[in-house]
Amino acid sequence: MTTDIRAAIAAERTDLIELLADLPEHHWDSPSLCAGWRVREVVAHITMAYRYPLPRFLFHLARSGGNFTRMSDNRAKADAASLSTKDLLASLRDNVNHPWKPPGDGYEGALSHDVVHGLDITVALGVDRKVPLDRLRAVLGGMTGKKAKYFGVDLDGVQLRATDLDWTLGSGTPRSAPAQDLLLFVCGREI
Repeated sequence: MTTDIRAAIAAERTDLIELLADLPEHHWDSPSLCAGWRVREVVAHITMAYRYPLPRFLFHLARSGGNFTRMSDNRAKADAASLSTKDLLASLRDNVNHPWKPPGDGYEGALSHDVVHGLDITVALGVDRKVPLDRLRAVLGGMTGKKAKYFGVDLDGVQLRATDLDWTLGSGTPRSAPAQDLLLFVCGREI
C-alpha cells in the first residue's frame, strides 16, 4: 500500500508541475482558495516541507508562538516574496519523490496535502482538472468528522455522499456532489 500511495503522491506532484509550467506568469499572482494566498503562496507552502530542514522549521514555529497556522502563513508569504516562480517550480520538480509526510498522517496525509492544495489552485483559476478517482478515494478514505471540524466544518445532521465514487461521511440529511467538491467542502474551502 505504501508503494501505491507514494506513486500517487509522485503522480499528483507531476500533474501539478505540468499545470504550473504552462501557467502564464500573471496567474501566479491570482487568488487561490486558501484565504489570503495567491497561487505563489500555495506553491511556497507545498514546497516548504522540502526546503526547510527540521531546525529551521522548529525555529520559525517557535517564533510563531508554536502556532503552526501562523507560522505557515508567515513563511508562505515571505517565501513567495523572496523566491521566483522558476525557483518555486524547480523546488516542486526536484522533489516529486520526496518522502515528506505530515506528522501523524503518514503518506496518505502527504497525498491529501498535495491534492487539496492543487485544487486550491486549479479551482480558483477555473482550470477544468479532475483529480483521478483513485487519489480522491485514498484521500477521502482518511477523512473523518474530526478532521472536518479542524477545518471549521460542522457535519452534525449531514451525510456527505460522493456521486462519482462509493464514499460517504456522517449521518443525516444527504448532501451529494462529486468527490473533489466534497473534499474541498470538508477542508473548509469556499467554492
